[in-house]
Amino acid sequence: MTQPAGWRWLHDDAVDRLEAWTPPDDQQERLRAEFLEHLRRHPDAMSKAGPPAHLTGSVIVLDESGSSALLTLHRKARQWFQFGGHFEPGDRSVWHAATREGREESGIPELTALPEIVQLDRHVLLGDFGTCREHLDVRFAAVAPRGVESAISSESIDVRWWPVDGLPEGTRDDLRPLVDAARRLTAGSTAG
Repeated sequence: MTQPAGWRWLHDDAVDRLEAWTPPDDQQERLRAEFLEHLRRHPDAMSKAGPPAHLTGSVIVLDESGSSALLTLHRKARQWFQFGGHFEPGDRSVWHAATREGREESGIPELTALPEIVQLDRHVLLGDFGTCREHLDVRFAAVAPRGVESAISSESIDVRWWPVDGLPEGTRDDLRPLVDAARRLTAGSTAG
């Protein structure tokens, strides 16, 4: 299947970023290898209209101290998550898509993800997600500017700051490793 130029560009960017990324542990290395193999097998892996398992981009937003995370109560999943979603043909890169998703879903127009991949995650979707069955999520981190106000988007029921030591019930096992990885990456950015 021939992909439009925008999808090919994103596909190539995902491959380049994943090949250049040094995972922090064996589990993340296994996921990196799985993502790269999936991209090799599926030229349309970046598109929501592609295979039922496709790549997505997301961003966990921390405050400047690294003590709170801004999360969205996702309308379809009815759970608290970081911001993120599907790629669009106009996205210039995987990083750009994560930044766009963060801005759209948080209501913070000046939000910018850091360029380094923070974590990879592969998860099966439960609920009404149409043909989407599994997301291979490339995750980034961002530090929200001091005093910034967030807003609820059409994809959310709520957007709220949570203390990193008091993440919402039912999400701690999934979010805690992401928050911890983001705090390590942003330690220099969040210091005083």
